[in-house]
Amino acid sequence: MNRIVVVGASAAGLAAVETLRREGYEGTLTLVGDEPHLPYDRPPLSKQLLASEWEEDRLRLRRPEDLAALDLDLRLGAAASGLDVAGQRLRLADGCELPYDGLVLATGVRPRRLPGEGAHVLRTLEDALTLRERLQPGLRLVVVGAGFLGAEAAAVAWRLGARVTLLEPAAVPLAHAVGEDVGRVLSQAHRDRGVDLRCGVTVTEVTEDGVLLGDGEVVEAEEVLVAVGSVPNTDWLAGSGLTVGDGVVCDEHLEAARGVYAAGDVARWYNPLFGTTMRIEHRTNAAEQGMAAARNLLAAPHARRSFAPVPYFWSDQYDMKIQAYGFLRGHDEVAVVDGDLAERRFVAAYRTGDRVTGALAVGMPPKAIRLWRQAIAAGAAWGESVRVPA
Repeated sequence: MNRIVVVGASAAGLAAVETLRREGYEGTLTLVGDEPHLPYDRPPLSKQLLASEWEEDRLRLRRPEDLAALDLDLRLGAAASGLDVAGQRLRLADGCELPYDGLVLATGVRPRRLPGEGAHVLRTLEDALTLRERLQPGLRLVVVGAGFLGAEAAAVAWRLGARVTLLEPAAVPLAHAVGEDVGRVLSQAHRDRGVDLRCGVTVTEVTEDGVLLGDGEVVEAEEVLVAVGSVPNTDWLAGSGLTVGDGVVCDEHLEAARGVYAAGDVARWYNPLFGTTMRIEHRTNAAEQGMAAARNLLAAPHARRSFAPVPYFWSDQYDMKIQAYGFLRGHDEVAVVDGDLAERRFVAAYRTGDRVTGALAVGMPPKAIRLWRQAIAAGAAWGESVRVPA
């Protein structure tokens, strides 16, 4: 293998190229990124950067000299536009074609948008800096979507003195992921601070005056942030020969086709620990997956390892530190196993079938949830290997 191309220059792509070099690969290594920036961290965009606590140079994942030491053919500001798997060639938007022996796809996701013009989204450095310039005391801001990204941005805007309206189509924000009781507790943190949280409402359009709701009401605002989820960046793979379905479909080794692997937010793979396919949009998963894809790309077929992690994510909202392990979606039961929901200081465990499959902590020290991570990794039975209320 003499020519490896990694498409996507964020956390997963960076982890892949670093791992390839660390594992002894000495051939040509090309890193393609559609943004003009060196790899940077995205979670602080909705927190520290938006709040002006950090400046953009602090988001940089590696120094220029560290990247130079990897001896990369670095193609920044170059979007991938097509792929020929059979011919092993990658096409860029500028018309350049890159032959490869091995390929890692780490093209991430893009924000969903609503009809209308002028709304902000929050995915890139420029997105965050543009919104940050607008956030002033007294500004009326509508945030559409009360998921983790929307909630984090709403919390920052409130802290900066903005008058925030948070609109959510579900009856209970995040209930599909964390359960209704936990979702209500997290939601109450917004209301306690005077954020106008409205649930069960549909936004049909962004207007010059704010947003238009499904019932005809206009919620007025000077600025609108749309945080209604994301779409995997796979459109450019049409006709490539790869299987695409809510991401690049991979096996348990992260292989999408012979010599082609995927990692990060764009990868949908079979996780044998949970016995299901999943696509995870979390920073920790992106780095771990980039490393695993690189190792399996270099390994002999019999030496490849399944990628079977316990997913982890965190969120900072107001004074709440939220941490979660496992795969919470599709759970059958939630039990508070430590602390108290009303105090927003607790650990909740999640059951799917007869197994512990997730745990979420709010306002608790890391050690309070570590036992649960171990239980999830071990496939512990509900109520036997771990302390669960009868």
